[in-house]
Amino acid sequence: MSHQSPLIAQDIEQYLKQHESKQLLRFITCGSVDDGKSTLIGRLLHDSQLIYEDQLQAITQNEEVNFANLVDGLQAEREQGITIDVAYRYFSTAKRKFIIADTPGHEQYTRNMATGASTSDLAIILIDAEKGVKTQTRRHSFIVSLLGIKHVIVAVNKMDSVGFSQARYKEIQQEYIELAGLLTIPDIHFVPISALNGDNVVHKSANTPWFRGRTLMQYLETLEIQQAQHKAFRLPVQWVNRPNAQFRGYAGNIASGAVQPGDTIRVLPSGKVTTVKSIETFDGALERAQAPQAVTLTLNDDIDISRGNMIVEKDALPQMSRRLRAKLVWLHEDALQPQREYLLKMNTQTTTAQCDKVRYRIDINTLKEVEDNQLGLNEIGMIDLQATQPLVFDSYQQNRATGAFILIDKLTQATVAAGMVTQALNDSVEARSPRVGPVTWQTTTVSAAERAALKQQKPVVLWFTGLSGAGKSAIANAVEKRLLEMHKHTYLLDGDNVRHGLNAGLTFSEADRIENIRRIGEVAKLMVDAGLIVLTAFISPLRANREFVRSRLAQDEFIEIFVDTPLEVCEQRDPKGLYAKARQGEIANFTGISSPYEPPEAPELTLDTTALSIDEAADKVIAYLATRSP
Repeated sequence: MSHQSPLIAQDIEQYLKQHESKQLLRFITCGSVDDGKSTLIGRLLHDSQLIYEDQLQAITQNEEVNFANLVDGLQAEREQGITIDVAYRYFSTAKRKFIIADTPGHEQYTRNMATGASTSDLAIILIDAEKGVKTQTRRHSFIVSLLGIKHVIVAVNKMDSVGFSQARYKEIQQEYIELAGLLTIPDIHFVPISALNGDNVVHKSANTPWFRGRTLMQYLETLEIQQAQHKAFRLPVQWVNRPNAQFRGYAGNIASGAVQPGDTIRVLPSGKVTTVKSIETFDGALERAQAPQAVTLTLNDDIDISRGNMIVEKDALPQMSRRLRAKLVWLHEDALQPQREYLLKMNTQTTTAQCDKVRYRIDINTLKEVEDNQLGLNEIGMIDLQATQPLVFDSYQQNRATGAFILIDKLTQATVAAGMVTQALNDSVEARSPRVGPVTWQTTTVSAAERAALKQQKPVVLWFTGLSGAGKSAIANAVEKRLLEMHKHTYLLDGDNVRHGLNAGLTFSEADRIENIRRIGEVAKLMVDAGLIVLTAFISPLRANREFVRSRLAQDEFIEIFVDTPLEVCEQRDPKGLYAKARQGEIANFTGISSPYEPPEAPELTLDTTALSIDEAADKVIAYLATRSP
């Protein structure tokens, strides 16, 4: 459904060219049941003169137009006066093209709302002016934030029922702002409307002279939508195309990034490297392809690739692990059962997986994390998941296309959950099932206690963590100098130094950074066994990695020291010029810029380097060690 233009009659090719170049905006309408979502869409199309005559006649009874019937297509929806399925509508104006997802408000159809939101760039959240912010408003807003939608228009509907009261509008606006403060939605706009009568939907309303903002349609046409940043090339293989002995191609939809003949690629999980020979499509070969095109790649080497593998840039690697942590929206009447096997479908890969642990559930009224051991219908929480095969993925925050998955009941084949990956978890031998090989720890004649007694000290790991430029290495170096002056036996493991040898083969991808910390943790454990005081200076951005190292040591052998320095201060210091390069896109996966840092929740010691000098911070560490038993 498109707007009328003189070019249609005058120069159809020019019209089509203009139409093709318009930006496409996908948006979702959501909110509590009976807040007027379907009516709003009908009014939006009607007042924009985008409804055909026969459609208008079909929804007109006794000279009154029932706008909701334009999108409430199912008979059951019309009978109950609610939206059950996700209804998609396409239309365009002179400025933009739009795809609307009209989603259900009822709690039992939350799964449909999540489906509609998963591909949207913007959300219109309706709030009934009489009822205000309700539980379902909170749930939908949380899901919008969870799914990475950055732009929200809060439409306070049915303003006619409260006499277009500015005070009531401001009250609801303040209530939602308080809610949004607990979420990650950077761009929020408010509009007071009456969808039934058309106030501030397409045209400015005389009933709200106090409102100085834009109409809903003006926002939709003019808001600058945050475009996804450049992402590395990802092609989940859907099908191996082998029509004859002379041709072997690997078909799928490009999930992100771009590719061209000659590019060096890596196939995961095998890790094999080759180059792209050609890009084939139904319409012929391409010199370049990008997301979301469907293509078939031919390669210059004959390597083993099958459905579920992922073709990626050689050095811009995703994460790969059997274990991951994810936010989960549970969509089934039967609650999530830890240790029960489900089918996990991620991109084109399907494998068996089970929930190791429910870390917490979100209280949808307070948006606080609540300790729980299961998730029920429409509940949202954080879980640790283990699959039987290696999974290839990005975090959802970095790449929505390759960071999402669903869980499927193995017996009924019903989709029971939608998940968003937050991070990979350590895929060590201890975490795998079954254990690989008959590996056992060899007991030696000389014990760890004897080694420590010889050195007359208590072995421990001092784990310095913080952003690049926080001062970790400088403080650790100063602490080691003081310890040597006290005749203690020490060793300092520095992040840069270990990458010259032990970890020289690791990149800075998230998967390799996890492996980097795992190896350091194992080395530190061996050094503690040797009776040393071990100092480590690593960013180690993920809590799970640090907690893994802690779990490998005795309770009193790991001291986490948080070098707490704000990002802006670290960036001002920038001793190695890394932040500047990261801002210019020269360094990928840089912590604090393009990769997250998770500060410790309960460190043994916190050092604020905006208030402490290097020597003062070192003195605090030495003073803390003095409080421990010898």
